[in-house]
Amino acid sequence: MHADETIRIRDSVKAVPYIWQRQQEWDEFVRVAKNKHFFFYRDYMDYHADRFPDASLMFYDDRDRLIGLLPATARDDIISSHAGLSFGGVISTRGMKVELMLDVFAVMCASLRENGMREMIYKPVPHMYHEVPAEEDLYALFRFGGRLVRRDVSTAIDRRLRLPFSKGRIWAFKQAAAQELEVRQCLDYAAFMAIEEDLLREKYSARPVHNAAELALLAARFPDNIKLFAAYQGLEMLAGVVIYETARVAHTQYIGAGEKGRELGALDLILQHLIHERYLSKDYFDFGISTEDDGRRLNTGLVRNKESYGARATVFDWYALDLSRPPDPAE
Repeated sequence: MHADETIRIRDSVKAVPYIWQRQQEWDEFVRVAKNKHFFFYRDYMDYHADRFPDASLMFYDDRDRLIGLLPATARDDIISSHAGLSFGGVISTRGMKVELMLDVFAVMCASLRENGMREMIYKPVPHMYHEVPAEEDLYALFRFGGRLVRRDVSTAIDRRLRLPFSKGRIWAFKQAAAQELEVRQCLDYAAFMAIEEDLLREKYSARPVHNAAELALLAARFPDNIKLFAAYQGLEMLAGVVIYETARVAHTQYIGAGEKGRELGALDLILQHLIHERYLSKDYFDFGISTEDDGRRLNTGLVRNKESYGARATVFDWYALDLSRPPDPAE
């Protein structure tokens, strides 16, 4: 997709490929969006642009007012929103309405098709992140023939009707509280990621999405949103939780404990602090997904552990959109 290409399908909407000169305009729109997340800011999205080539679009109305964003990456003839993020989709403000979103989708599909894209993988922003209802894109996906191709199960605590910890979890916390441990916020991402890397390698033969340097870089760019909480015995870090914080949600991006930390219940102390003290005012406390193999396998041990804190299921969906369809299915 070339930076100077503009595709206009409706008199009311046009699509323009993102270029770096529009970063301020992009970021300002994210700031006021009704389904925003801090990882839609360009300083987050672009840190791994070498691995995920950018193909984002910006949508304008007939008065050249910005009305929507599509964070996106492209590989061959498939475009994803967004391959380097947990979710994406059309980012919009409170002014977005259903009819306008249908026009946005018509322009978007035509623009992508004209630039050789065959298929789009669309991951809408989960409802817990909406500051006001923002599911116009789900209806547009239905109208344009979007197919559900993946569903991951996340587990979250809803503050409106908070369920209690399980009896076993309460017992574990009491045992952990008897240890001489201190829970505090810190910046030692290197020490924590060493714990996390060992844990993932031991249990899943896997590696974390971020390395220590990347996570420290992102935390420095977004200090109000990315935070590390750790349990210490003296000067030794035993366990930690990295929180991705937004207006309504505290999300556990990483949770990890070393062998000693697991023996002493260090994670129970951290999560007790985060759930009942630090993030008590958030609408949701989200533990993240417990599915593997593109959602087809449930890690039952992992999800049971999260449910023991009073969390229950919410889903993160992926849709596939055939871009060979006509611009507007209503015509």
